[in-house]
Formats: sequence, C-alpha cells, structure tokens
Amino acid sequence: MQTVQHPEHTLKTALISKNPELVKQYEQLDPREQRLLNEAFRPDSDLFGPIILHSPSDWIISHPEAPQDFEEFFSDLHRKSPSPGKQTVYIQCIGQILTFLKKKKPEDAFCIVGITMIDLYPRDSWNFVFGQASLTEGVGIFSFARYGTDFYSSQYQGKLRKLERKSSSDYSVFDDYYLPEATSVLLLRSCKTLTHEIGHIFGLRHCQWLACLMQGSNHLEEADRRPLDLCPICLRKLQSAVGFGLRDRYKALVRWIDAESTDTPQVTPKHSREELVTLPKPVEAFKEWKEWITRCLAVLQK
Repeated sequence: MQTVQHPEHTLKTALISKNPELVKQYEQLDPREQRLLNEAFRPDSDLFGPIILHSPSDWIISHPEAPQDFEEFFSDLHRKSPSPGKQTVYIQCIGQILTFLKKKKPEDAFCIVGITMIDLYPRDSWNFVFGQASLTEGVGIFSFARYGTDFYSSQYQGKLRKLERKSSSDYSVFDDYYLPEATSVLLLRSCKTLTHEIGHIFGLRHCQWLACLMQGSNHLEEADRRPLDLCPICLRKLQSAVGFGLRDRYKALVRWIDAESTDTPQVTPKHSREELVTLPKPVEAFKEWKEWITRCLAVLQK
C-alpha cells in the first residue's frame, strides 16, 4: 500500500488559496464552518484522512492527471453554475448514453443524469467505467451493472445478432435483462457513483488531496473504499457552486438516512417492468457514514 500524504501548507493552499480575494471569501464563512473545513490540513484529524493506494491498478496511478485546487475550480471559465432558471437535477432511466440525454434535457435543467443497467465502455482502451459525465453539456450517465452481488459470478453470453432501431419509448430490448436485488450495499454504491458524476457536472475534477467521494475509481474494490463524503477542499468547491450551509447539508443527509421508506423498487424473479413494488429503504450500509456526519455536526455546533 502507498499513502498519498500532502504537507499541511499544500492542503491549506488547496483549500483556502493564496489569492487575496479568495482568502477574504474564506474568512467570511461561518467560523464553525471554517473549523470543520480546516480539518483538511490537521495531521491528527479523525474526519478526513489521506488517500491510500492499494495496487498499481488504482485510479491515480493508472490515470495520471493534474490536481484541481479551489482557486483553479473557482477560476474555471468553462465551469457550469446553477442559475435561477436552471437549477434542477434530473435523473432519467435509459438504455442509451450521453447523446440521448442531451436531446432529453429539459429547459429548466441544470443537468440530467441517466441511470442504466448496461455496462459502460467509453473507449476500447478502458476496461469499464461506473459512470461518465460531460462538464460542459450538463449530462452524465452511470451504471448499476456491476453493483449486484452476483455480477461477477454470473455468465452473460448474449450477443447482438442484428442491429435494431427502437424508439426512445420502447424498452422491450431490456426484457429479461439482468437486474440486481435492491440491497443496502447496492444503494450505497449507487449513491457514490451518482453523486460523484454530478460533482463532475458542477466542475469538480478527480480529487487527489484527501480521501474523498471525488477520487477516481478503476475497479469495484477501489470504489468501495472511496468514502461517500467530500473532503473539505471539494466541499468548499461544491458550496461555492451551489450555496448552502454545512450544518443544513449534513442535517438533511441525516434526515434522508433516517427516512423510513423510499421508492426503491424490488423486481420480481421474472424482472417484469409491470410488477415493481415499493420496499423500505435499505440503509444498513450507511451506518458508518451517519456516524461520520454526526461527528461533523458536533464540530459545527461547538
């Protein structure tokens, strides 16, 4: 294993910047919010830790890219920002990819994100991706395909025999297609990927500062190690883009975890689209994350 450990002053600059205007902006934050964000460069922090690489196939090693600090994020002229007329995030179940989403994007959408059970391969040189997003078009896609507990133990031998053109409303091509059981682990994995891709649409690039939701992942083990939370540097980016209080954000997340039910569907053994039923929300895998949020709230309420 290898630990990516940045010096304290490097993390502090990545979070606050040396630009006087951005430093002033940071100093105008609520002192309690500053206290939480400053955990980024505290060596003994138990809230935010360094990135730990487990193998040469991990994302940072296999996909080298320049890190993005807050100043670079804030100064990006091509970054999309919500506006009064475009501030809705749409989630669309589809079987097609990004070009489909661009055509289906509503006028009031800040972004639209598709979810699919089709395995995603953006180019021949990649093994697969859990998701992909366009930072300029406000569209993204992610796949549930590899999140089922039996994906890697099952055999999928279907082959495309003849090209068929279907209308966008014809879902018959997905009849009897593999669908995983809606478990707590699947929900956790899906939340990670969906929020990661939406983060890209807000202009956040892959994080290389601390253990963070915005880290890239090259395989399922690495994706599972990635936390569901943002590190302080990426959290400040999102806060700057969207505008929210940290306490309000964390309290809303706790309310979501504690909510007793959701529209999570359960699919019958025949995978019939007409036989979906509503299940209680499976959140057992979110217990550790809720405890982490509670510790963050304790810092914010001091």
